[in-house]
Amino acid sequence: MKKIIPILFVVALISCNKQSDQIQALQKRVDSLEKKVAESYKPGFGEFMSGIQVHHNKLWFAGQNENWKLADFEIHEIMEAVDNIKKYQKDRKESEMIDMLNPALDNLNIAIKEKDPKLFKSSFISLTNTCNTCHRKTEFEFNVVKIPDQPPLSNQDFRNQLEKNRAEN
Repeated sequence: MKKIIPILFVVALISCNKQSDQIQALQKRVDSLEKKVAESYKPGFGEFMSGIQVHHNKLWFAGQNENWKLADFEIHEIMEAVDNIKKYQKDRKESEMIDMLNPALDNLNIAIKEKDPKLFKSSFISLTNTCNTCHRKTEFEFNVVKIPDQPPLSNQDFRNQLEKNRAEN
């Protein structure tokens, strides 16, 4: 028994050292992964805003052409970008203000679901004005949003395809 106790003590010490080495190795891996995550690419605020600007433009032309499926797609792209701003740019003061767009987006979403061109136009104007209000409140008043007067891309047909097919037949 006297010989067993020292042997157990030595085994316990070796076991503790192994655990300590494993913990240190795991901590190094965690530190390395945290560094990689911190250095990984995340879109900047301007990239999100540029995306919203394109979707805002496309949304206008989709609504003007009563292409409600495309309008629904574009408004959801804007909503997704707003969510991503809150997720990836949460430390910016502008991100704290972005929720002011929600009522205007909700009203525009209703207009799209109801396929109501008149409500769409007034809701789109409200969204555009809200964008400009947000820009002023965040000291980006030099970024003025307006109702688009031409599509952002020349290679997209904004017409409702069902209506287009009827007109062609």
